[in-house]
Amino acid sequence: MKTAREVSELSEKRLKQCENGHSFYKSSDCPVCPVCSAAEKPEDGFLALLSAPARRALTRAGITRLEELRKFSQKEILGLHGVGPATLPILQRALTEAGLDWPAAEA
Repeated sequence: MKTAREVSELSEKRLKQCENGHSFYKSSDCPVCPVCSAAEKPEDGFLALLSAPARRALTRAGITRLEELRKFSQKEILGLHGVGPATLPILQRALTEAGLDWPAAEA
């Protein structure tokens, strides 16, 4: 069990700087700059509906359009680091609104 001091040190925010020169505070080792992350968020499309970690996971997998999303199973999408179960209903709604669906094997 951790002492109160150890817990406090773990949650202590540290000043960091991204490669673009933005300064920000983080209590974790996560290297993501919130300024850069906000600037990368699309204004429209299905990626704009997702959390930043889910959006990054999909774009790292080469998924930037709904047609590309359909090449992956729901299980594969859930296997991407940053994608959780709350992401699937958002993706399903985007597919449905575009007149698309997951591959027939999962229907």
